[in-house]
Amino acid sequence: MRARLALALALMLPLAVAAQTFGFGPSRPERDSGPDAKVPLPQYPKPEDYLPFEVSAITPFAFYVDAKSISVGQDGVVHYTLIARSADGALNVSFEGMRCPDAKFRVYAFGGAGKTWAEIRDSKWTSIRNEPRNGQRAVLFNDYFCPPNGDIASADEGVRALKNGGNPRSKIYGY
Repeated sequence: MRARLALALALMLPLAVAAQTFGFGPSRPERDSGPDAKVPLPQYPKPEDYLPFEVSAITPFAFYVDAKSISVGQDGVVHYTLIARSADGALNVSFEGMRCPDAKFRVYAFGGAGKTWAEIRDSKWTSIRNEPRNGQRAVLFNDYFCPPNGDIASADEGVRALKNGGNPRSKIYGY
């Protein structure tokens, strides 16, 4: 009898692991039901509050973060408004969150024509990769908001890092 019970449990264990791995369990971090599921949108950014940061010498965009939008939630998520300006002056504006421990970002809203926000319904956490499509987020992650010795603790630390050209604990300073 004990042998059958042990065999049944041994056969069920891989199914339980698979259920967690493929997102059927409640502990999957990508679930959108935690405290970060509904984040209040900031004021629409004003050009005088743009903090520039360098992504690449070859990118066709200039990138900025709105200083007044930076915040760090109780859950450790860094929130910010990202602005990308093309060479002809067109703007792409998004309000985003960044989770430093697992290197993920999420877009909550895009800027609209009337300087208003258009919220995204099914926003998901996505891995930050150092590739042309997510280059700006990789730079924010590595050099400003998520240095190797711990993520920023406050909005002021994020603003200082952007004003000073990087976080002193980041890789760009050789740490």
